[in-house]
Amino acid sequence: MRAENNISEHQKYSRSLKLMGNSFTITVVAESEEKANGHINLAVGEISRIERLLSTYKEDSQTNLINGNAGIRPVEVDPEVFNLIERSIGISRITQGAFDISYGSIDKSLWNFDRSMTSLPDAQTAKKMVHLIDYRNIILDRENTTVFLREKGMRIGFGGIGKGYAAEMAKQVLLQRGVKSGIINASGDLSAWGLQPDGRKWTIGVADPNSPNAAFSYMEISGKAVATSGNYEKYITIGGKKYSHTIDPKTGLPITGIKSVTIIAPNAEFADAMATPIAVMGIRAGLYLIDQIPDLYCIIIDDNNKIYTSKNINLK
Repeated sequence: MRAENNISEHQKYSRSLKLMGNSFTITVVAESEEKANGHINLAVGEISRIERLLSTYKEDSQTNLINGNAGIRPVEVDPEVFNLIERSIGISRITQGAFDISYGSIDKSLWNFDRSMTSLPDAQTAKKMVHLIDYRNIILDRENTTVFLREKGMRIGFGGIGKGYAAEMAKQVLLQRGVKSGIINASGDLSAWGLQPDGRKWTIGVADPNSPNAAFSYMEISGKAVATSGNYEKYITIGGKKYSHTIDPKTGLPITGIKSVTIIAPNAEFADAMATPIAVMGIRAGLYLIDQIPDLYCIIIDDNNKIYTSKNINLK
């Protein structure tokens, strides 16, 4: 997804940088470059804070403490981490396990989406590795704010919700500071608020999966968040067939049949978290679920480039 660059430069200020292993672009509308830089620094600080909290690459992160004590003992965490895990489990329930933060037990020995991978893992091996993926074995104790992974070897990770959460939190920090308009773009997961300096709403192009730099449609997104999960971002080709990096947590194998899922939601955390499970659930079940949830919309493109949308969605 890309933000349309059609507003006067002296009022819109952007900075792109690598955070949480993703490329973030923070855009604010401000009266001077100096003020804009102050706002952007604040957003970067908030995203970095969340990265320290959630990262599995930092040994002393709360996520790693939880994982290191799987099957041993509950770990006390910050209320913020506890609440995010609780919301993640809620999303697992409504998607019947298609979203599951305990996917961390599938390691790179099963799926490695780089050129070194030349054959598929066999279904038996994949099935053996997914037995540890089960959100129902994440035990929460609200009174003591502890998290316990019931099975030894279980691991949680926030790859499916973390950058959306960070984008949402950065937006909230900027709103509290009085920034009336901007976009946080976390590798294509966008959260936008306010209006462009010329009074128009922010718009984005919905990427065409066959040429991701081109857009097949445009959408107004002011006051909304958008997230896309697509097999054009990360995939491998084996025997002439493209395999998406989106793994079904029940089988450990990649999903097929869907090129991309775009979710439009009131906040970036929810949009990010819903994009992958809708792809896992498939077109009919995914659209049915989306239509049950207020203010949630979806565009699905299948392998034959057919476009499916949820109810009440307006593409231009």
